[in-house]
Amino acid sequence: MGLFGSIWKPKLFRRSEIIGIADDALQLAFEASEDAHPNEYMGQLRGQDARKLGLDREGTVITDVLLAPGTKTTPTSAEFKPTYLPNDLNSVGSVHSHPNGVLRPSDADLATFTKGKVHIIVGAPYRRTDWRAFDRNGSPIDLDVLAVDVPDEQFFDFTQADIDRELR
Repeated sequence: MGLFGSIWKPKLFRRSEIIGIADDALQLAFEASEDAHPNEYMGQLRGQDARKLGLDREGTVITDVLLAPGTKTTPTSAEFKPTYLPNDLNSVGSVHSHPNGVLRPSDADLATFTKGKVHIIVGAPYRRTDWRAFDRNGSPIDLDVLAVDVPDEQFFDFTQADIDRELR
């Protein structure tokens, strides 16, 4: 038996399967893409442990869609500096839109798929059927849309009354 016996099992590098995307996160991707139209939208996907969301299975659920800082967009491209992305242990991939409606990755897209496990392309006209998920090699993957209640982040959870109280 090793130094830590059989009790200690590191979880830091354990691979966690992406089992789906929260319905609210997918809806946010549609809305952000539509707001950016006719330009592309690009964002980062974050996930949470499925068990923390009340699901009775192991894996990760995509729960958040975040704007990639410093993104420059045109109708045919979205470009960002990878060094601008937060070093986030909950990051699981990327999402971007194709205003032309094409739901397959371009060569430029594939170059950005190197980080993360799942990459989503949302296409115009941004209906519930206008998206596809891909692995880091650009191969299509199935991704369930899950109706889960995502707990609010507490880090920035404050009200105007809280601010007023601090300013006194």
